[in-house]
Amino acid sequence: MFSHLDSKDNPSMVDVGDKAVTRRVARARSIVVLNDEIMRQLQGQDIQTKKGPVFQTAIIAGTMAAKRTSDLIPLCHPLGLDSCKFTIVAEGNEVIIECTTALEAKTGVEMEALVGASVAALTVYDMCKAFSHDIVIKETRLLDKTGGKYDFHKTA
Repeated sequence: MFSHLDSKDNPSMVDVGDKAVTRRVARARSIVVLNDEIMRQLQGQDIQTKKGPVFQTAIIAGTMAAKRTSDLIPLCHPLGLDSCKFTIVAEGNEVIIECTTALEAKTGVEMEALVGASVAALTVYDMCKAFSHDIVIKETRLLDKTGGKYDFHKTA
């Protein structure tokens, strides 16, 4: 049975009232593939555009989105995140974005990490499209989560 359906198969927010409050941590990754023309704009640890530094702006956008996950995903619980941190690195033509979210709560934060990484990737796309639309967001996935009913760690 899907957790977001009630006994009559109607959409329903999961009741977390009886769950224990635990430390919940989740880490998600999005990978953006940029072409050589865009990667030539990389200066130091960021891509500079007329709109500003791409990776720094993506971190801000991803953080804002992670905090608003319940406004975007209909049955997610509104959560006050204790932490939302990003790493963004360029490796070859790939920009690897990782978002780690954490809080003490009765429900997990994997959707917040996934939304944060996704919106950061979309922001990279938006800020780089003036150079070229040859941009691919090739992967968004949960890497690991801890603190709930079960832990998850991506294997190879």
